Amino acid sequence: MGERYDCTECQESLYGHKYILKEEKPYCIKCYETLFSNTCEVCQKLISCTSKDLSYKDRHWHSDCFLCTKCSRSLFDRPFATKNEMLMCIECYSNEYSAKCHACLKNIMPGSKKMEHKGNSWHESCFTCNRCQQPIGTRSFVQKDANNYCLPCYEKQFALQCVHCKKPITTGGVNYHDQPWHKECFVCIGCKQQLAGQRFTSRDDFAYCLDCFCNLFAKKCAYCTTPISGLGGSKYISFEQRQWHNDCFNCKRCCVSLVGRGFLTCKDDILCPDCGKDI
Repeated sequence: MGERYDCTECQESLYGHKYILKEEKPYCIKCYETLFSNTCEVCQKLISCTSKDLSYKDRHWHSDCFLCTKCSRSLFDRPFATKNEMLMCIECYSNEYSAKCHACLKNIMPGSKKMEHKGNSWHESCFTCNRCQQPIGTRSFVQKDANNYCLPCYEKQFALQCVHCKKPITTGGVNYHDQPWHKECFVCIGCKQQLAGQRFTSRDDFAYCLDCFCNLFAKKCAYCTTPISGLGGSKYISFEQRQWHNDCFNCKRCCVSLVGRGFLTCKDDILCPDCGKDI
């Protein structure tokens, strides 16, 4: 008599019956399904050895139960998506949850690349420059009047040109004499330092920083010989072709201020009346 070959679980003989080996141990079909088969998520029945077991994230279905929650179409061998653990075909998922393209108004399918800006979404192929119609992709762009423009097209169509270098001004320009300038182009004609945000003045339509203007054009104080700007409301004294800073208009001998007072002159000196008595 031959050696017995029994089911590991129920000990029933397996001779003449189908069985399954698991970890080199034999099981009859009934015991194997009871011990190891998965339960279908939909019908809650065991998925038999002879049925396809479809699994997704540790959940299992019969192939006939693997259906779209919305339209009940089979998802077997079809792409699908999930929302709150519900299975949906791509079409139903898109209709329910996908963003609509701001340009063509069609759904942006799950998994496809989309572009987003200020709450709007586009298909990658629909996110194009309004002027040249080329896809913008990840390049820099400017939005104007609800239209998108790549930078070259925006500059050609809308950007002002700098009076000095003739190139487009895209950010932070300066307006001077009703003409546009780049900040870096609007400089003092003398020392070339940028004038944007600085006090400056002009002569013969040329812009000068205060230092250069004073050095080139301002009258010199007869006492300290430094320029008298006369700008910003600063006061100075003028007498017989000579000028003085208010702080420099003092008696040559006693140094008292002569601003608003009578004074005498002795050659190039100015004197208070008391010191002038000795002349």
